[in-house]
Amino acid sequence: MDEVMTAADATAGTQTTPAYLLPSNLPLLSAFLAFSLAQFLKIFTTWYKERRWDSKRMLDSGGMPSSHSATVTALAVAIGLQEGTGAPAFAIAVVLASIVMYDATGVRLHAGQQAELLNQIVCELPPEHPLSNVRPLRDSLGHTPLQVVAGALLGCVIAFLMRNSN
Repeated sequence: MDEVMTAADATAGTQTTPAYLLPSNLPLLSAFLAFSLAQFLKIFTTWYKERRWDSKRMLDSGGMPSSHSATVTALAVAIGLQEGTGAPAFAIAVVLASIVMYDATGVRLHAGQQAELLNQIVCELPPEHPLSNVRPLRDSLGHTPLQVVAGALLGCVIAFLMRNSN
């Protein structure tokens, strides 16, 4: 008996996966997009708060919204949507997100407050003091709870939008 070969059978063995410019990893793309958008939004939140444009805010830590929170939340939500909330990868992402957000409002926020106080003390030193000319410490390190929540909400929205766009 002669076998009938269809066009689909003929091309099935010769198809190759096309090379994509970006990876098709939804959690990774969601995390990077959330980070980028949060950093971009800092220009506008700085303008709203201080009435000045500062494009350097796109590269700084601290500020509204928290890009760290947006990143880890988008990652966790995207993994949860893709793999399910019972997956080990989701558990790892949730623990990571919790640690990052706790650290942003705890250790990093207080380190920034201490740097601000130390900078003020150094500014009040007499000019002949050896520390009067030291470069100021970075004081925008951590986040307020509101900034962390805003970043987390942004991350959730980005993950849901990325999931629904596929």
